[in-house]
Amino acid sequence: MTIEDRKQLRKSKIQARDKLSPDEREALSGQIVERIVASKEFQKAKTIMIYRATRGEVRLEELERTAEGLNKRLVYPLCINDKEMIALFPSDSSAWKSGYKGIEEPVREHSIQINPEEINMVICPCTVFDEQGGRMGMGKGFYDRYLEKCTNASVAAVAFEVQKTECVPRESWDKEMDMIFTEAKTYKPCDF
Repeated sequence: MTIEDRKQLRKSKIQARDKLSPDEREALSGQIVERIVASKEFQKAKTIMIYRATRGEVRLEELERTAEGLNKRLVYPLCINDKEMIALFPSDSSAWKSGYKGIEEPVREHSIQINPEEINMVICPCTVFDEQGGRMGMGKGFYDRYLEKCTNASVAAVAFEVQKTECVPRESWDKEMDMIFTEAKTYKPCDF
């Protein structure tokens, strides 16, 4: 598959995701959060990396509330250049700003940087996925590079079923997901 084919696949699945109404997105996101919270990986994790949704991505606000109620430490990505991101633990709700591509990110000066080895679970945004653990993000490779350092974490993607494809074309640097949570099921490649 060519780079152009990958771009077209990504674009078509973003469009499918964006066609969901705000009410549908909210309801489906709630079902996905329920699956995450019920997972043994979430239950065991003390430090969890999640993201703040932009555009049509799976919304994780309910997961934030649930995790905080369970005294889990939530950390968030911050892109520090065009290739690298770090994980930050924001000091409070005012430690946020609009960052890379308009994504809400923690303010570095009002957050604690967390070593990737301290993270027990990473929940990645996703544009396209398959049942074998393949995931495509936005194409810049931020997560793929960062996940290499998360040696103690289970790695999950979250997506809506409309984003599923038969086979995600993979490159050597693409990180396979341990699981993918959708509103319909939890896909675990090791189960196949």
